Formats: sequence, C-alpha cells, structure tokens
Amino acid sequence: MPGENDSNVSKTASAGLDYLFSDIQYLKGVGPRKGEILKQNGISTVFDLFYYVPRKYLDRSLITPLGSVAEGMTVTVLGTVAAFGLVRGRKPRFETVIEYDREQLELVWFSGYKYMDKAFNIGDVICASGTVRAYGRLYLPHPEFEIVGSADDETIHTGRLIPIYPESAALKNIGLYSRGLRRIIKPALDRLADEPCETIPEKWRKEYGLYDLSRAIRQIHFPDSLPEADSGRQRLAFEELFYLELIMAGRQKNRRRKADGISINPPKTLGRKLLDNLGFELTSAQKRVINEIYNDMKARYQMNRLLQGDVGSGKTIVAVLAMLGAIESGYQAVIMAPTEILAEQHYLSISRLLEPLGIKVVFLSGSVKGAGRKAILESILSGEASVVAGTHALIQKGVDFKKLGFAVIDEQHRFGVAQRGNLQAKGKNPDILVMSATPIPRTLAMTIYGDLDVSIIDEMPPGRTPVLTKHVPEDKRKQMYEFTRQSVKDGKSAYLIYPLVEETEKSDLKAATEEYQKLKEEIFPDLRLGLIHGRMKGEEKQAVMASFRNREIDILAATTVIEVGVDVPSAAIMIIEHAERFGLSQLHQLRGRVGRSGLKSYCFLMTGKKVGEEASRRIEALTEISDGFKIAEADLDIRGPGEILGTRQHGLPELRVASLTDSKIVSLARSLAFEMIDEDPGLDSADNRFIKTVLKRRMRNKIRYSKIG
Repeated sequence: MPGENDSNVSKTASAGLDYLFSDIQYLKGVGPRKGEILKQNGISTVFDLFYYVPRKYLDRSLITPLGSVAEGMTVTVLGTVAAFGLVRGRKPRFETVIEYDREQLELVWFSGYKYMDKAFNIGDVICASGTVRAYGRLYLPHPEFEIVGSADDETIHTGRLIPIYPESAALKNIGLYSRGLRRIIKPALDRLADEPCETIPEKWRKEYGLYDLSRAIRQIHFPDSLPEADSGRQRLAFEELFYLELIMAGRQKNRRRKADGISINPPKTLGRKLLDNLGFELTSAQKRVINEIYNDMKARYQMNRLLQGDVGSGKTIVAVLAMLGAIESGYQAVIMAPTEILAEQHYLSISRLLEPLGIKVVFLSGSVKGAGRKAILESILSGEASVVAGTHALIQKGVDFKKLGFAVIDEQHRFGVAQRGNLQAKGKNPDILVMSATPIPRTLAMTIYGDLDVSIIDEMPPGRTPVLTKHVPEDKRKQMYEFTRQSVKDGKSAYLIYPLVEETEKSDLKAATEEYQKLKEEIFPDLRLGLIHGRMKGEEKQAVMASFRNREIDILAATTVIEVGVDVPSAAIMIIEHAERFGLSQLHQLRGRVGRSGLKSYCFLMTGKKVGEEASRRIEALTEISDGFKIAEADLDIRGPGEILGTRQHGLPELRVASLTDSKIVSLARSLAFEMIDEDPGLDSADNRFIKTVLKRRMRNKIRYSKIG
C-alpha cells in the first residue's frame, strides 16, 4: 500500500491535476477551432494529449558531416545559414545554403515556399533531415528542418529520435501532422515540469522500477533512446491498467457487498438423475467449474460469472446442471443466444436432457407468432415453463417470468450491455452466467471482465480428436471435392462456407447462392445439397438445419450463420472458401462445427489469388493449432486485443498505451488494485484519497462509470 509520505505528495500534486485535466483548447498553440477537431479525435484534455502516444520513432539522432553526404543517403545534417532566396526560372524553387567546417549543402523546396524567405536569417543554425539528391550538385529536397539557434540547443523535429503520431484526415486538415502535434506537445510537457503531478504511489514506483509521471511522458514523446521510450510506455501502461482495474475491483466489491441476490442451493434429486441419464462422466474441468458456480449461487450476492471453454468442451451440460439448482429451489431459468439457430440448438439439447425429468422447456424467438406465442408466454408467466430458451425476443415487453432466478447468456460478446441488463431485469437480481466459446487468454478475461468471476473449462471430453486442418491450393480443388464425395458415401456430412450470400459486380468472392447452384448442378449432382444464409426466414433456416441434422441433406452450403453452437454429429468435412477473409477466431469457430462425434474430421481452407501477410499468418496458425486458448494467443499476436475484446460492449475505455498481451503488467496492476479495494473499498484512507481523486478525474475525463466506494 502507499507509504505515509504519499499524502504530502498528493497535496502537492493536486494543482498539477487541474492542469493535467484542463481543456485542450486553452493549451498554447491550440485555440477553439483546433480544440474542437482534437476533441472529435478523442483529445479533450492535456491528459488525453499526453496519452496520444507515437506509433513509431524516426532516428535522426546521428549527425552526418556535410562533407560526407552522398546521393541516395538519408541523413540528418547541421549547419549555419549562409544564403537563402527564391530562384526564378522555368522551374522556380527556394534554396537555402547551409555550411559547416567549410563544407556546404543546399536545402531546396520546389513548392510550398511562399513564406520561406521569412523562415531564415543569415547565421541561423539549422538541423535538417532528408534524402540526398543530385542535379549537378548535391541537395536535400523538401527536408524536415528546425532552426536550433546553436548546435547545443534542444530540437523537436530533427537531430534526435522523432515521434511519429497517428494522423487522422481531420487532424491533417488543420495542419496537425506529426510536426504540428510535436509543436503542441513540447510546450505542454515543459509546463508539466512546473505543475508537478504524480498519480502512482512512490512506494510502488520504487518497488517495481516505474518512472515518475513527468519523466514517463517526456520519454514517450521525446525519448533520449528507444529503451527510455519503452520504460516511459511501461509506466503509462501500468497506470492505465491500474485505474481500469480499480474500477473493476470496485464494481465487484459493490456487487458482493450488496448481498441482495438469490441464494440457490445445488440440486440434489434432479442433478443426480441427470448425471445418471447422461451415460458418461463429466471431465474434471467440468466438475471443478460446476462447483465454482454452485458456491457462487449459494452466496447472498448476485452471481456474475463468465464461463469460458473451447468449442465442444461441454459448457452446455454445466449450464444445465446449474439450471437444475434454480429449478429445485423454486425458480425458473433462461438461456439467451444471439441467433435463432443457436437458440433452437440449445432448446433441442436442453429438452432432450430435462424433459425425461419432467421439466418443461419452451422456445421463444421473433419467428414464434400467433396462438403458439401466446401459449408460450402464458406458460412462462404461470411458471409452468421451468426453462426458456430463446433469442433477444426474451427481453421484449410482454415476456414476463413468474420467478426468474438463473439466466445464461451464450456467446455474450454478441450482446450489448443494455441487452444483458434487460434480461437481468426480468427477475429480481437473478444469478447470471455468461458463456463464451471464443476463448481469450486468462489475463485478458480477468481484465476486460474484471467485475465477473471467471471459470474455464480447459479439458475436452474423451473421444474428441483434433480436426485435421489443411490449406488447399486451387489446383487441388478437384481432389478435395472427390474426397468430400467419398466421405459422404461413407456416411459423413459436409459444410461449404462462403463469405457472401450473393456475388456483386465489385467482388470476385465466391457467394453462397451462386456456388450452391454450381455445386448442385455440376460438381455434386449425385448428392443431396442444401443452402442456408442469414437472409432466410427463421422457419426456413430451422427446416434446412433439421434436414441436415436428420441426414436428409449431404452437403450444406452456408454463410457464417452456422458459426457457433450448431451441433450435427455426422458433420465431418468443413470447406471454407476465401478463408483469408475470415478472422482467426471465426475460422476456429467454423472448424468447431465438425468433429463433434467420434468421426475423423477435416477442415479445408481455400484462399483467393491474393493473400496478405496477416491472412497468411492466420491460416498458418489454424493449420498448426487446435487448442482454442492457444488460437486466442495467436490472434492477439496478429491483431492485438482491441478488435477481439470489443471494449465498447463492456462500458470500458479503449486502452491507449497498455497492451493486454503483456501479462506481467496486467497481473501486477490487477493484484495491486484489488488489494487496495479489498483493504479500503471507498478509497477513503489518508493514503488513498488522492488515488480516489485521480480516479474520479480520469472517469470524468473519458466516460461515466458506476461509482466505487
């Protein structure tokens, strides 16, 4: 915890906070017009400006003597202005001659030189960078330059490691390229030295080797070396994660402290009957996870738990066992899925498990209409239906439960925060279990879902064999089709996945509808084919999937509508067209639709003529890795965490400096934050008051969170 001296530091730093979170428009060189554009690009305060970190650095720290330059060299040079002026002629240009140690070099501008004559004075010392060209004599065309006064003066545009920032079109339109941003950031940094502010306790900075705030910001924007820049980035990354984890820890502490949830005991009679009927043993991972869930459900606080598991790891049976606890305790249970196909899949599988126990399960989606819908709604309201499976139709008005006690949200990343809240509102603080078959590494799960408890099924049921995955070149297509035909004759079923429903004039991608006709008429005329895509009505999709499941269709041409949850035991062949157009996690999910029984299964990845480097890495990873959590690690390496996590779905700010792939920093920030909240939930102690002030300022700066303490 922070040391005793930190409260004094906090008092000194309070004034610095006012500067750090002051409006960007009042900063030197900004003003209202630029300030408005900066705000539109997420830079509203000086704090935001300092966290607008460079995307890379150019090394202009090595000065090349004027006498050593040669054509084609990229150089940084230093010299005194000896002459300058406009040279008229067929091709007008502005020239500035610099000299040093009796050597000279020309700096030349062929355009944009209208006010250049006011930029120089004879005797100015200039540092310039560019690529040397020759036209009778050597010169630097359109160089980056800076008048430094003397050779010892500090520079910000050249003669050092130069920060290069992300440059949006809006910023460019007001002249805020990297050069313009540097001009704003440098004086802001200088003022920070006069407005001391520190947001991390000194004890931690010393113990974990973290830079103080001012040094960290300076080394990120104007580093003395790349290692110094990295150390500055590490400090800001830790701070960013620490305050994020404080919010998470506060949310979790508040939820548990309220004790306004439902206490549900583990099932006894129904649970034993279900396990006896299964005909197989749960894996040790499933047993561990169900005990974690039961312990949460028994507690007086509302359960909010994330259940992660790879495709086919057995999450559904765990959820059903938890449902039985609610049912035996006199409550209803619900499971909501993002698509009608997946919701119906859950309905069918849960019905097969629970109806032999005398438990009524009903299905509700937008396609359920008329008298049938009315009867289902009545059974939910009366409590006759103990379990309800459905889509987001479950959260609509008119869907009322008698006594909802347990809610499962599958593929939770497909739902927004409001939708999850609406389902929860159907009961009185029911226990919530969110499930995901799109694994993310544990450190990420504990950060982005920091207010949830995390359970992981990291073991596959016996008999599941990895799907053999191959990248198939175009010249092997016929052999692949023949292999598929033979596999179907041997009793297997196949998927052919396409990225589009219909072809367009602007795209050369294969589309499901056109390819379906070709497959049916030319390639597999001897087999039974079906087609499914997202534009079909719910009843049509359900009918096609039922035919495929019942072996009335041999090969199903489809879009990614079958990406998650669909379970067809005979499916053993997965062909993915234009695999380069799919994300790695999505490819893994598609592959998971086959190999769900004891059949040896295959996934064939077909690609177009042009495959980028990133797509090649995805395809290579999929052919080599079968474990979903390792796939997630590879996906992080390729894409980074932002797109994977969908942070806006969770009401959290986008991380500007921190990388969630750095598990050491994530773990350290999380442990310290949770330790602090555990000891001082309201951050009211003398040592922690300043931390609370900083947290409130950060929260007010970016986004409104639920209060902590």
